[in-house]
Amino acid sequence: MRWWSVANFVSNAGTWMQLTVQNLLVLQITGSAAATGLSMSVQAAPALLISVFGGAAVDRWPRRLTAAVSQALLGAVAFTTAVLVALDRLDMTSLMVLAAVTGVIATVDGPACSLLGNDLVPAEDVPSAIGVGALVHQAGRLTGAALAGVAVGLLGTAAAYAANGVSFLFVAAVIPFLRPVRGAARAVAGAAPAEKAPDTMSVREGLTFFARRPRLLALAGITGLSAVFGRNYQLTLAVLVTGPLAGGAGAFGTVSTVLAVGGIVGAVVAARLRRPSVRLVGLLAAAGGLLQVVAGLSPSMAVLLVMVLPMAVVESVSDTAGTAVLQTDPPAHMRGRVLGVWGSVGTVWSLGGPPALGLLMELAGARGALVTGGLLIAGTIGAGHVLRRRRAVTPVPVRTAATDLPATLTSAA
Repeated sequence: MRWWSVANFVSNAGTWMQLTVQNLLVLQITGSAAATGLSMSVQAAPALLISVFGGAAVDRWPRRLTAAVSQALLGAVAFTTAVLVALDRLDMTSLMVLAAVTGVIATVDGPACSLLGNDLVPAEDVPSAIGVGALVHQAGRLTGAALAGVAVGLLGTAAAYAANGVSFLFVAAVIPFLRPVRGAARAVAGAAPAEKAPDTMSVREGLTFFARRPRLLALAGITGLSAVFGRNYQLTLAVLVTGPLAGGAGAFGTVSTVLAVGGIVGAVVAARLRRPSVRLVGLLAAAGGLLQVVAGLSPSMAVLLVMVLPMAVVESVSDTAGTAVLQTDPPAHMRGRVLGVWGSVGTVWSLGGPPALGLLMELAGARGALVTGGLLIAGTIGAGHVLRRRRAVTPVPVRTAATDLPATLTSAA
């Protein structure tokens, strides 16, 4: 697990180096902000369309081999982009094709790497392992963004892509030496006799399982609500800081730093979770919504900074708890397909959330969007909890006339 964490840190740093310069590269090629958004959508589109097939592949194929091959392929794409940039041969068509290929590979790589990390620790430590992964992600994000400026300044834009390629190859080289713990669930090779045979591991079965699992549907609803009306703090807080609070780019930079620190603190806290649940995710999401309301009403930058830290902590812990539920609730032979379904659903939120939030900001302003979004999140989750309790079925003891012995009837409370 230590080797896997180091490898993921290197990979995340490389990925964020590339992401930091990618939008600038598109702007240099086209001079169009719309083209920048289009390139991001092209890379995300495969997750929307074929994530369920990628998850099915992860359930069918040996997990370590799948992860190693997908990482190597992602490295090859990064190196190809670096060469084209260095030779000044990268045009918009090539960039779109490479973005689409990256998106296709990621539909397999994401669930394969997530589940491989879980195989390295005992089942009771999986939530902690996911928390460590979140911490590694945040640390890699900060490191990669910082290194991107250094690499581009000294070696040029191509260096960021080349560094990302090296990071993928490093992960691919580490994977063969990882040893899953005894009894860890592994795709196909580790499946128990009672589980489904590989030839019956269909995409439809994964979709059906997800649709019939109330816990997963509730988790999807909570996460989707938060993704659309909250969490897009880089957008809402940027407008709030530069608008009503009359701050500049430096002030928003301070807010972004506090958000990053809060994410790291939250990951550390989440690593101590032992039994995360959908109820915990809902409570945290509702708390985050209420904090968002207070942030939207902040009269000054000082008050906003005080609120931003707990907002980021709550968001990080909630994300980690939700991921733990998602990766441990389904049976072992279904987890790849469940993650595939989740990838498709999550892409809908990531593509549809910012435009919806932008429209809300146009209508209500930055403060109104934060307050309205926070109230919608907290209110909807609270209402859902009340309805669930009212619909809960509870046993009522009665006595039968024939035997005068206690029996049970059920009634809706």
